[in-house]
Amino acid sequence: MATKIRLQRFGRKNNAYYHIVIADSHSPRDGKFIERIGNYNPNTNPATINMDFERALYWLGTGAIPSDTANAILSYKGVLYKNHLLKGVKKNALTLEQAEEKFKAWVDAKESKVEAKKTNIGESKVASRKASIEAETKVNLARTEKFAAKRKAELEALSAAAEAETTKEEVEEVVVTEEVATAEDTAPAAE
Repeated sequence: MATKIRLQRFGRKNNAYYHIVIADSHSPRDGKFIERIGNYNPNTNPATINMDFERALYWLGTGAIPSDTANAILSYKGVLYKNHLLKGVKKNALTLEQAEEKFKAWVDAKESKVEAKKTNIGESKVASRKASIEAETKVNLARTEKFAAKRKAELEALSAAAEAETTKEEVEEVVVTEEVATAEDTAPAAE
């Protein structure tokens, strides 16, 4: 029986996640499988991969052929590299201790890269949020200044109109008092 390491799709439309399974090469994608060895969620950044490392290594050793995506996942997790090192041990090119040491160094380097990516993503989110807040503050300040200038112009227009009205009333008062004064001056002359 030809076995394959491949993905089984789950989840809703536009939000898929996958189970990593060992299946007969003739069974359908989401059909029967022999063993489930992990899951893969590409919706997170970086993608979340949980896998039983030892079982994946066992199935590779027994001749299971990974699909293209499963091959990339196994490579990312280091299963293929560990399998390669174990083949070197079988051929007496390396000792088991040397192989474990090389694999440990590779895992440490890989983990540091992943952590750097996670911190970089977090920092970029914070920086983009800060930039958007600053841009929003600038826009709000510009709006406030524009509104203040418009309000100042309206107040100046109102005060000018009120001042013109008060001067008009003063002129009318002066005219009325002059008319009253002249009427009083002419009244005794008429007697």
